[in-house]
Amino acid sequence: MNSSKRPGGDARAPTDGRFLVGRRVLVTGAASGIGRACAVAFADAGARVYVVDLAAEAAEEVAQEIGGTAYAVDLSDPEAVDSLPDDADVVVNNAGLQYVAPIQEFPAERFTLMQRVMVEAPFRILRRTLPHMYRQGWGRVVNISSVHGLRASAYKAAYVTAKHALEGLSKVVALEGAGRGVTSNCVNPGYVRTPLVESQISDQAVAHGIAPADVVEQIMLARSAIKRLIEPEEVARTALWLCTPHSSYITGAAIPVDGGWTAH
Repeated sequence: MNSSKRPGGDARAPTDGRFLVGRRVLVTGAASGIGRACAVAFADAGARVYVVDLAAEAAEEVAQEIGGTAYAVDLSDPEAVDSLPDDADVVVNNAGLQYVAPIQEFPAERFTLMQRVMVEAPFRILRRTLPHMYRQGWGRVVNISSVHGLRASAYKAAYVTAKHALEGLSKVVALEGAGRGVTSNCVNPGYVRTPLVESQISDQAVAHGIAPADVVEQIMLARSAIKRLIEPEEVARTALWLCTPHSSYITGAAIPVDGGWTAH
């Protein structure tokens, strides 16, 4: 029996690896790092990708490379978020930013900004795109969370708060979409080799009182059993797998890609 004909399968899915032909995928923070890797991976699987990022020129470069469409949008601006396409079959909520400081020194406006970008924007995007997914009886939501959606670290109050909130939003979407062909999951990487992580090294060095050269080994990889940074493509392939016919029964889950961090 053809697995694509079974309940929960996708009869439209080809078997040649381009199982997203005809699908539209919206990826936020898609101009670099994990987002760019996701945009490339989903395009390789046949999807038309909406490349969403604050960096207009970089987003356009990625869109031209993969045959997608660029949207230069400030995700902290609700009106701008509400102008994004509402016909995505797959949403990858990836955009994020970081700030490292003790709570008593954490700027309140920075905390608010991070919640808007990493929690409110995903909510607004899903509020607009879920009706389309429901109408067609198929949709996939992949939230690029973090190991910090499952664990906390000092000096990252806004980031840890936002990622925990994203986990909750993902689970609610999973419950509401379960009978409508929509799954919602989180991917939870540890430290990934991205510009966001590279920019943290000096801040972490100051916060922990160590040399920048020691941050990766002593702080970033201290809890990981596998002692290396994760590559963006590894996260992207996990996100893509959650949109294959083989993962249609997985929803409301958090998938650690953390080198054993959460095994402790």
